[in-house]
Amino acid sequence: MLKERRPFEVIDSRQLDHLRVFHDVARALTSSLELEEILSAIMNKMAQFFGPERWSMLMVDEKTNQLFYAIAVGENAESLRGLRVPIGEGVAGWVAQTGNPLVVPDVRLDPHWAAFAAKHPDLNIQSIACVPVRSGDKTLGVIQLLNSKLDLLSEYSISFLRILCDYAAIAIQNARSMTLIQELTITDDCTGLFNARHLYTMIEEEVAKKGEFSLLFIDLDRFKSVNDTHGHLIGSRLLSEVGNLMRRSLGPASSAFRYGGDEFVAMFPGLGKTAALAATLTLYEDLRRSRFLEGAGLSLGLSGSFGLATFPEDANTVQTILRAADEMMYAAKTTRDNIAVAGQGLLMNRPKLPGSR
Repeated sequence: MLKERRPFEVIDSRQLDHLRVFHDVARALTSSLELEEILSAIMNKMAQFFGPERWSMLMVDEKTNQLFYAIAVGENAESLRGLRVPIGEGVAGWVAQTGNPLVVPDVRLDPHWAAFAAKHPDLNIQSIACVPVRSGDKTLGVIQLLNSKLDLLSEYSISFLRILCDYAAIAIQNARSMTLIQELTITDDCTGLFNARHLYTMIEEEVAKKGEFSLLFIDLDRFKSVNDTHGHLIGSRLLSEVGNLMRRSLGPASSAFRYGGDEFVAMFPGLGKTAALAATLTLYEDLRRSRFLEGAGLSLGLSGSFGLATFPEDANTVQTILRAADEMMYAAKTTRDNIAVAGQGLLMNRPKLPGSR
């Protein structure tokens, strides 16, 4: 008995073009984790298919509730760099706010968008295709095509456009996940500061630059007694508060690390001994003046033993600069509540530097 023959489905040229686009975009997604590279590949394929005069990819900035131009191509594209659009305003703002796509093949036939085009003659808008890039219920961005080929703005083509937007959403989510993973690998869970692994990386980078930098090791005085008296949970909260203090005191130009246990490190890129010592004295005094664990009803005072060394003045390799700062910290621990500086020794009873608090 002959098997029933099924008709062979013929794929037309348009569907074949779609398949090629999907293949190329999928290959881009799996070959790179660079967000801009992947989004550019998606947008270029989209532009090749729809042929817009101008097209752009806008991303949502959740902190400001605005859109910013991540990619812009076409006339006046350079002027869009840095431009921000409030959510809810304009074409892209409306699409981002509602989460609905907007397709207007001919703005002259739509009273609302005809009025919008008239108010913005510089844009020379004839047709609009604007589609949200969404992940679940969340709008991540908006893709906007102006003055595309009108015959391609069919329901089928818009479905195709939305699938490409889904690819863009996958790329954005992957990039954000990768950023989060990278942050977790270099961050200490307890304090939120960088961890020792990242410290070694940053020291290696600074040594490779062959520029000047200073390294400060800090050991909290009598921290063990806090753990013994109040428990490890309170001890962890204290470490977290010390980390917050270091961030505030050091500022954005320096980096803070939890080295392990109750030991912390600060790195001062580009600072020689005098400038680094001034920053160290500020941190030293901030630590001594602060009260900790007031939220737990304790209001504890705290001091530390500080050891400072400078590259390349005191050491010229990764291991020797680490050893120099560590040795100074142990020298300060002989008296506690002190600062020891490579080449100068303990600063106990020394006059404070001009300008220090």
